[in-house]
Amino acid sequence: MRISIIQSCYIPWKGFFDLIGQCDEYVIYDRMQFVKRHWHNRNRIKTANGIEWLTIPVITKGRFSQPIDEVLIEKPWAEKHWRALELAYRHAPFFDALAPRVQAWYERADKERRLTDINELFTREIAGLLSLRTRIVRDTAYPADGAKTARLLAIAQAAGANSYLSGPSARAYLDEPLLVAGGVTAEWMRYDGYPQYPQLHGGFEHAVSVLDLLFHTGPEAPLFARREVTA
Repeated sequence: MRISIIQSCYIPWKGFFDLIGQCDEYVIYDRMQFVKRHWHNRNRIKTANGIEWLTIPVITKGRFSQPIDEVLIEKPWAEKHWRALELAYRHAPFFDALAPRVQAWYERADKERRLTDINELFTREIAGLLSLRTRIVRDTAYPADGAKTARLLAIAQAAGANSYLSGPSARAYLDEPLLVAGGVTAEWMRYDGYPQYPQLHGGFEHAVSVLDLLFHTGPEAPLFARREVTA
């Protein structure tokens, strides 16, 4: 069984869904510390004026060590984000077909107070739209003591996994021998080589929200969001 254990992100890029789509189970790792100016509460879209950040306003003052699953929303944001998406992608081939569904997500998200619940909502809905069969659970589903790799190993063992899939940047800090000693093999995603697709607003950009891919390619989106895993 292959597992991924990753902190949640707001409307993530296609590589995030490629990674979790190649796993049997994705654990939302939101008991970890929230990091400002990270992907937890923001992502990028492509507009006629260039790349634009969509950022969910969250309360951080006096809460510098708060975990992601305790982060609260500071003020209304959802309608502003939806209008920005509408302006950027209204001429994309599949915008009209997907707009009612995506707008409904934003209407639901607008009623949530915790960032983790918003991120989970979008992650589950987008995964469904991409026809991913991965089981998605919160890290609270598993007991996990220790820190860093030891904690990841405890979650993987509790889930019954024998393979842990991670993004390439984790090689810098993940203790592979500890995983192996615990019966879990580390595997690594590659994020190079994704095919391009027809995209509005100038030169092609991979590093944007997966919504860009969905609005441009519709049902063919999975064909543009699949990469290799390496041991």
